[in-house]
Order: sequence, then C-alpha cells, then structure tokens
Amino acid sequence: VQLQASGGGLVQAGESLRLSCAASGSIFRLNDMAWHRQAPGKQRELVALINSGGNTNYADSVKGRFTISRDNAKRTVYLEMNSLKPEDTAVYYCNVKGLAIVPFNVWGQGTQVTVSS
Repeated sequence: VQLQASGGGLVQAGESLRLSCAASGSIFRLNDMAWHRQAPGKQRELVALINSGGNTNYADSVKGRFTISRDNAKRTVYLEMNSLKPEDTAVYYCNVKGLAIVPFNVWGQGTQVTVSS
C-alpha cells in the first residue's frame, strides 16, 4: 500500500488550500484516515482524523477552519484548509490505516504548506 499526497504550496494568511492523499494497492478496507503536521523544531501532531464511519476529530488549533473528508471509492482523504495562519506552516503528512492481506498503517511522503503573513 502506498500513499500519494498533493496540494501543498505557498499562500498568504487568510487564504485556503486543499490537500489530497490517495491510497493505492490491494486494499480490502480503509479504516482511520488522518492528517498530521510537523513544523520546524516541533513534534509531529495530529491535525484531523476521519474514521470509517465518517466521524471526525480535530486539533483545537484548527477547529472551525479545517475540514477533513474522504472518498472511499477513490481511496482518497482530503484536508480543506481555510483562513490559514502563519502558524499552520508545516510539512503535512497523511496517514492511513486499513486492511490489505494484512493490516497496514502507512504514511505519505509529506507536502509542504507555507503561510506568509
């Protein structure tokens, strides 16, 4: 199973970006799909998670601004980021758990998001 993330870039504060992460491989089931981020000098943190039932969980710092969603048919998880702030600057990583021949827990390659003030 592999993940391909896209959608990062350089934006100004207040603007929006949409990240996508597509899973490929012989996948029987997708369970939790999530986005994490890591800013320079900081630990990686969970930004948002969506489970197989569509329930979501967000970091307090992004509640009301970010929206996570998934398209199971496309095996893709999205992160809609609005009202971006300079403190959102980080490398964003997608993480997907599920079942192939065996259970899997894989990470995408990371996509840079930079928000200028």
